[in-house]
Amino acid sequence: MIDFSPVLKKALSRGGVYADIYLERSMPFSIVCEDGRIEKVLSGMDHGAGIRIIFGQRTAYAFTNEVTNSALMELAEAVSHAAADGARSVDINLNRRRPHVDFSVKKAPESMSTQDKTAMVMRANRTARAVDARIRQAMVVYRESRQSIEIATSTGVLAQDDRLYLTALVHVVAADGDVVQTGYEPVGGSAGLELLDDYPLEKAAEAAARRAIRMLSARKAPAGRMPVVLSSDAGGTMIHEAVGHGLEADLAQSGLSVYSNRVGERIASPLITVVDDATLPGKRGSFRFDDEATDAERTVLVENGMLKTFMYDRLTAMKDGAASTGNGRRESYKHRPIPRMTNTMILPGGSDPREILRSTPKGLFVKKMGGGQVNTVNGDFVFEVSEGYLIENGNLGDPVRGATLTGNGPQVLLSIDQVGSDLGFSIGTCGKDGQGSPVSDAQPTLRIPEIVVGGVVG
Repeated sequence: MIDFSPVLKKALSRGGVYADIYLERSMPFSIVCEDGRIEKVLSGMDHGAGIRIIFGQRTAYAFTNEVTNSALMELAEAVSHAAADGARSVDINLNRRRPHVDFSVKKAPESMSTQDKTAMVMRANRTARAVDARIRQAMVVYRESRQSIEIATSTGVLAQDDRLYLTALVHVVAADGDVVQTGYEPVGGSAGLELLDDYPLEKAAEAAARRAIRMLSARKAPAGRMPVVLSSDAGGTMIHEAVGHGLEADLAQSGLSVYSNRVGERIASPLITVVDDATLPGKRGSFRFDDEATDAERTVLVENGMLKTFMYDRLTAMKDGAASTGNGRRESYKHRPIPRMTNTMILPGGSDPREILRSTPKGLFVKKMGGGQVNTVNGDFVFEVSEGYLIENGNLGDPVRGATLTGNGPQVLLSIDQVGSDLGFSIGTCGKDGQGSPVSDAQPTLRIPEIVVGGVVG
């Protein structure tokens, strides 16, 4: 059993204003099916610890996979040399913090054998391939990961969190002559196998396959400026990339965000409220405590179009004289915490999603978004559309392929003129500074009156 207090004292013995110890034990498991056969069944365990000190608004961090009192004392001694701004002695009395939110797992992954999980993956593979003879390739992946963490801080907090992540995905490739299209459907969250009771892997396989087949017969997307309706099923690519990253405090403080120094200003339509919420049961970005032992929170970032605050970890909060919003996250004990999104969403509005479509005479309806890129400094973005349809006289028309959306995040947010009463979630693993964090994003149906759609001219 680790005696945290002496280690924290050692870390601060040469200076610094804050120290913490992060212990982690993770147990990943995965099954991968490709080309109609099981390619991989992987399991493992990783155990390690990291020690951090904050001094002069800077961070020193080191980690080890030898989790013993003696090894951590040596690590704390090494980290302490980074500060070297005067010897000091601190009293640290740790008190265990209870979470103010809790999550239950209804169906533990270990209740299903590896053999049965493998059979489930193979059924999904057969389902995808059976949809149409034009399905050329199918990949089915099942992953689960248990993560147990314990954090001790020099402010006297001792916190523990157990996290279970379950993810499954199906990716298919369909071809007809020289036309090749893909379909992708994920399901996942911070939950157990009940997730796959609600949305079976075979259903995801069928959805992915039908999307790929549907796009084979799609016409090429027209190019130009036009109205776009983003379905709530489109996924949260827009909110995550065009808005979310720019509201992370480290980017804002370093001048790498279009939203830097704009708290209190209008940055979006009055119809838009943006929230980051780590307290939602079952969602992929949820937790009891962040990776700095701060309670999970629901943070209103944009309220009725006005920028209210940024997403803070402890270090960026210190720099702004603010409080952490519980967004200090890290990929593992091998990484220092940085500000990251959790479950980020545009809240539902008051418009009927069907009326939003009916009130749009022509344009593009985006059913599913693909990948994208954004320049956080100026807000410019380009996003792919993986499933889209023409809007004709307020109704869905022909499917189109090859569409992209090009615009500027703040300008698009300001222009949105209708917000639906629905809400759809998507999941992902967000990459930043070489770290990946599980997240989910959500949005209602949105209408952008005009945006540049890339496609075929003429």
